[in-house]
Amino acid sequence: MSGPRTSSDPTDIRSLAVTTDDLVTALEANQRSSQTAVLRVTPPFYGRMRARIHLAGGEASDYGEPSPLHLSPENFLAETAPPYPETHETRPEPYDVETHHERHTAAVSEWRTAVRDHLRDSISIPTQSGAHEVAVKYLG
Repeated sequence: MSGPRTSSDPTDIRSLAVTTDDLVTALEANQRSSQTAVLRVTPPFYGRMRARIHLAGGEASDYGEPSPLHLSPENFLAETAPPYPETHETRPEPYDVETHHERHTAAVSEWRTAVRDHLRDSISIPTQSGAHEVAVKYLG
């Protein structure tokens, strides 16, 4: 009996499993940091793969060919997704540091909950032959 087919070709991927918390954390990290968070899919490629949160950069030389896929977490969002709350949007008048912190923390918490209702059922992943559409299954 043979095991699942493995490949160096990302067009063999039919679906990605993504932890919703990883996705939301990556989205938030990209808003709050100069580093880039991605969802990484590591070869060999199967029909069903897992995408995990990862800070982009540097590791490509640690892998042979093909390199891992780095997917922008923003690609998983529907156009209807609410924007990440900016600090100036939660600024109270008159200004008070503690109130501003509380208001912004509450706005981010509300965003983290609301954005989960605006995730795409499929995304396109980059391949040498062009974009390849895959289903997305959210965990958690």
